[in-house]
Amino acid sequence: MHIGRTLGIVLAGLCMAAAPPPPPSQAGNAAIYDIVIRNARVLDGAGNPWVRADVAIKDGRIAEVGSIAGRGTREIDAGERYVAPGFIDMMDQSTYALMENGLAENKLLQGVTTVIAGEGGTPGTTADIPSYFGKLETQGISVNFGTYFSSTQARVKVMGDGAGEPTAAQLSEMQAEVASAMQAGVFGISSALIYAPSSFQSTSDLIALAGEVGKCSGFYATHMRDESAKLVEAVDEAIEIGEESGVKVEIFHLKGAYAPLWGKLMPEALQHVDAARARGVDVAADLYPYTAGGTGLEVTVPSWVWAEGETRGLEMLRDPEVRARAKQELAAGSLPGWSNLVEASGGWENVRLANANSEEYNRFNGQNLAQIGESLGVDPTDAAWDIVLAAAPEKRAYALYFMMDEQDIETALQRPWVSIGSDASASVELGGVDGLGLPHPRAYGTFPRVITEYVQKRNVLTLENAVRKMTGWPAQRMGLSDRGLVRQGMRADLILLDLDRLDEGATWEQPTALPQGIDTVIVNGVLTIDGGKHTGARSGMVLRHQCPLPESTTASAG
Repeated sequence: MHIGRTLGIVLAGLCMAAAPPPPPSQAGNAAIYDIVIRNARVLDGAGNPWVRADVAIKDGRIAEVGSIAGRGTREIDAGERYVAPGFIDMMDQSTYALMENGLAENKLLQGVTTVIAGEGGTPGTTADIPSYFGKLETQGISVNFGTYFSSTQARVKVMGDGAGEPTAAQLSEMQAEVASAMQAGVFGISSALIYAPSSFQSTSDLIALAGEVGKCSGFYATHMRDESAKLVEAVDEAIEIGEESGVKVEIFHLKGAYAPLWGKLMPEALQHVDAARARGVDVAADLYPYTAGGTGLEVTVPSWVWAEGETRGLEMLRDPEVRARAKQELAAGSLPGWSNLVEASGGWENVRLANANSEEYNRFNGQNLAQIGESLGVDPTDAAWDIVLAAAPEKRAYALYFMMDEQDIETALQRPWVSIGSDASASVELGGVDGLGLPHPRAYGTFPRVITEYVQKRNVLTLENAVRKMTGWPAQRMGLSDRGLVRQGMRADLILLDLDRLDEGATWEQPTALPQGIDTVIVNGVLTIDGGKHTGARSGMVLRHQCPLPESTTASAG
């Protein structure tokens, strides 16, 4: 009896030792963490296969990843969902929209927690950048925000919006503007060389301005001079600017936008970037996963019409003789300094009016310009330019240009140095068009579409690689060393991704339909999307690129 009783006690003790620990909710009354996500499939953002783990968040950062005993003030059961870093939009257009409404709901519902804006620069001049950043911080924003300063801003301040070559003194003044912008915290300079007056900048001018950026280890980010027939030459120009100035180059929304050479231009352009990277040029690109671009309808007007500035250009566009010449040139193809997007799209039937921004022509939104011309009984070119004039100068008429091929998108996506940028703004009102006024599905669906279309449907990317392109790689690219990965100590920008429910929502017919499948979004450790609804949190940060102080200043400070 004594032996049996002893054995029973021992066995009981062993059973107690083998019993699982109490669930976190019973481990103690006090929460150790702010949030704990339980039993998730963790995609780390570096491209590694997912692992099953818990993720704990404390004071805005990832405190622990693994099997976590301590409980959180908020416990989230991931179930079969994936945890990933928040997506980084490498080509955002929210510069003005965030001042009007900082919630950025259409971005967050896609899983975007960080945006890099500034194709058109910053509001005002370089002197206004600190107050602009301060206003965003005071009002509060729900996403992290960084921006470029536009090289065109510097030019217009010094020379106005007309054509012409700057004098040495004017170029020096532009360089000083860029240097001041870098010290204020922008990530570099941008250019939009398809549009006047940016198109009036020469390669040598841009090299000189980029040289100031290089002193701060910043970027030259460019909407290139041509994305159509002369795509390869435009890529070479971007590379030359980086190589000569020693600056990093980011090619905005890389595309082979020229129907006659689909399947040829893109592979050649990619090879040129590969060759540049092989010899040490820090050049990369982003893209959006759609076959149509969207921009102002005024880009269909040859650039020389705008050589004396916008006001004079609008006057000239009303002149029958000017219009007759411009129409002949449009029919003939592209000109030096101007890319013909009508030719690139294969004709006016592939150019769709997205937003006329005028009472007179809004009824035609959604129709292509060939249809509109027929309805009005005029040449499609006249219809397009009359629509431009009806909106200007207060507003801008927008169109969708169907000029890309899916195979070219797939080819570009497979390059490891290609990231994702929406080329879209936050919407001021959820379910409305983005802050630009352009109803393109990329404003609501870009990031989910990368997964639904190119991972799930087309098998172009693995899930891990797709997530890397939208998280770890762009964070590394932009120097955001504490973001983009699910690792201890990193900023807690996280999303929960339900792969079975994921749907980009937005289509050409319904461009503002909401995406599905990303119902939980955390920004800097704060739950911002919960159950698919915005919590009202504004925990986003203004991201300032750190420019080293000049050597003389550093030496004196020591």
